[in-house]
Amino acid sequence: MLKIRLLGTGGSSGVPLIGGADGHGDWGCCDPAEPRNRRTRASILIRGPEGTLLVDTAPDMRTQLLAAGEARVDALFYTHAHADHILGLDDVRALNRAAGRPLEAFASAATLTELERRFEYAFRPWQPPGFYRPVLLGRPVVPGQDVRIGSFDVATFDQNHGYTRSMGLRIGNFAYSTDVVTLDDASLARLEGLDTWVVGCFQRREHHTHAWLERVLEWVGRIHPRRTVLTHMGPDMDWAWLTANLPPGLEPAYDGLELEVP
Repeated sequence: MLKIRLLGTGGSSGVPLIGGADGHGDWGCCDPAEPRNRRTRASILIRGPEGTLLVDTAPDMRTQLLAAGEARVDALFYTHAHADHILGLDDVRALNRAAGRPLEAFASAATLTELERRFEYAFRPWQPPGFYRPVLLGRPVVPGQDVRIGSFDVATFDQNHGYTRSMGLRIGNFAYSTDVVTLDDASLARLEGLDTWVVGCFQRREHHTHAWLERVLEWVGRIHPRRTVLTHMGPDMDWAWLTANLPPGLEPAYDGLELEVP
């Protein structure tokens, strides 16, 4: 049994956005009285019987992990190197302390290059004892490659994110696809036979770098997962509206949502 916690389910600016008429946030179409509309930046924890995998280190990672009650992570996986998916990296030092060792970070070669450029100090060799800085061991992955990460057998696949590429992952009957606007036939083939798919869906109308509602519905009609959960949602995506209007088998995520996948 896999247990997945959606740490954050918002877009790059979260919900609400900074601003608003009173300075306390721009909620767009989202009802501020609905707590499930308050979204931090997208990240997930995947827990298995023998380990835990953290996907992306969002800027809100510290508070997300505190809310999850999770201090022990066995490895990291990065979908891509955009700021909203990596800027919590400095707090990985607390995860190093909990594990008592450097942590492997799996990502595409391009993502690792960007991480090493921006966080050079995190990729220096460990000098024990202690962790006054994060210590990561870069592990390059070619999208489409199958790789063993800790106790997990992970199938990866390429994703078009508009001006760049991102990488999705599948473990058993679960898959995660954030920051994607198109999927080719090879990547869609990797998603066939799913039980649960967590997929980015930024807004209802068309977008040039993120999937929108109609596009996700097209994908679902092709691969037929039992359950599809929308994440990486912007201020256009009100939780109550989505709950009332999505077809059976689709649902909006919210920060802290726990999923179990056989």
